[in-house]
Amino acid sequence: MKISRRKFLTNGSLSIAGTMFLSKNLLAVDKGAKTALGIQLYSVRDDMKKDPLGTLKQIAAMGYKNVEHANYVDRKFYGYSAAEFKNVLNGLGMKMPSGHTVLSDKHWNKATNDFTDAWKQTVEDAAEVGQHYVISPWLDEGLRKDYDGLLAFLEVFNKSGELCKKSGMKFGYHNHDFEFKYSLKDKKIYDIILENTDPAVVIHQIDIGNMYGAGGRALEIFKKYPGRFESMHVKDEIKSAKGEMNDNYESTILGKGILPVREIVDLGKKSGTKEFIIEQESYQGKTPLECSKEDLKVMKSWGY
Repeated sequence: MKISRRKFLTNGSLSIAGTMFLSKNLLAVDKGAKTALGIQLYSVRDDMKKDPLGTLKQIAAMGYKNVEHANYVDRKFYGYSAAEFKNVLNGLGMKMPSGHTVLSDKHWNKATNDFTDAWKQTVEDAAEVGQHYVISPWLDEGLRKDYDGLLAFLEVFNKSGELCKKSGMKFGYHNHDFEFKYSLKDKKIYDIILENTDPAVVIHQIDIGNMYGAGGRALEIFKKYPGRFESMHVKDEIKSAKGEMNDNYESTILGKGILPVREIVDLGKKSGTKEFIIEQESYQGKTPLECSKEDLKVMKSWGY
């Protein structure tokens, strides 16, 4: 994602390692398992800013049944209260199983050993709007350099999972690129996060595009941590002069780039991914809505 998205995220929201072989869990296909296909509304962020209701109507008309928010400010989703936004989505035949709101250290009161009211309200509103997952898509930069601090904050992740569980939800974490760029005590930050979060209450939303320029390969990660990724951001990538992560790669129409996207989503489905969320952040001359329509067509052609 671009720097603008990082600022947007910050301002917009106050397994053990596997073997070289696939586990039985990874190969087992639950033919009765239901999967949800949706779109991250950051894909159409400018349209949502100008006309959220009109944009949602166009998204629904394309055939999308699920959306994921990237805008929760002052207890409102794109200017709507939780109850209002749920009604809007219901009226369009859509739901919002997940949403992005950054969990930071300001949401945890060390003196009381409890979450702040702001985070409790975040979870409350997520439940009200109908989310299954409350997903934090960021990690404060200071924690990327502080091993003990990171471990302590991952305990807050687990506590957030317990809080979400009370409302029938799970807490989740969404990766960018830095988790693969940086290491602490000779271990990648992403491995530290995976190994110190409780699978019973904390899910991981793997973004298969964000990681690519930093060396992360989704197929390898699925094999290393089978069953850990209940949600996936589906992306494809092409070379770029600058890139969304300042890594010389940017997202493009699914199937048009260099990632083995079809193979990744199929492996994800086999290993327990329940939610597939299309996200495209760069458009190569097309409009975001045009890209969203094409991406959905591709996923449906793959049987999703």
